[in-house]
Amino acid sequence: APWDSLCSPARASLASPVLCLADMAGPIVQMTRHNQAREPVPYVTLSQKCEEAAYEERWYPAGKWACVTKGEPMYEQSISMSFMKLMRYICKENSVGCYLGMTVPVLNEIHLTKEGTELEREVITAYYLPGEFQQNPPVPMDPEICITERAPLRVITRVFYGMTTEETILREISLFWELLGSTDTVLRETYIVAAYENPSIPQRRNEIWFICRA
Repeated sequence: APWDSLCSPARASLASPVLCLADMAGPIVQMTRHNQAREPVPYVTLSQKCEEAAYEERWYPAGKWACVTKGEPMYEQSISMSFMKLMRYICKENSVGCYLGMTVPVLNEIHLTKEGTELEREVITAYYLPGEFQQNPPVPMDPEICITERAPLRVITRVFYGMTTEETILREISLFWELLGSTDTVLRETYIVAAYENPSIPQRRNEIWFICRA
């Protein structure tokens, strides 16, 4: 299963070199024990374009998410550090003291600079609380993790594969704009990178989300 490769100590250290393996020992054991299906974040498909340049319009209902905000020098550093924090919360470091279950995708909210040529340093990484915990989310032991009620969201999404770096993300955003053409129905400063596999997998599945204006 995609996320379970995190249980390899070598991959855990690659995903975030600033975190020592001792920090990840508990989560690794927990995720090894719980090798069950991943719960998809609920959504409704509004429309699809199924040609070569395929993309999809979706509506996501309001829900509770566990979020971490990081502003490291590199995008990859921010998402790796946030991902590890969320994994520890999911595995055991929460008020109920048990494995909560994995949901996909994990979202990374990004912002472009005014010039639109670079990413702002701050990245918000968000994990959707499984259905059984939506009404009463377990409290994180890590003060950097906050539980947030996110409003309903309408997005236009497109799949891409591989590592997510600032360069690849900017390229995917530019390509998606070329496919959509001129439109003022989506935001130009804020985007979401949706990750379906853990950050250490090279050819992982991702989506770029354009956020529709309310």
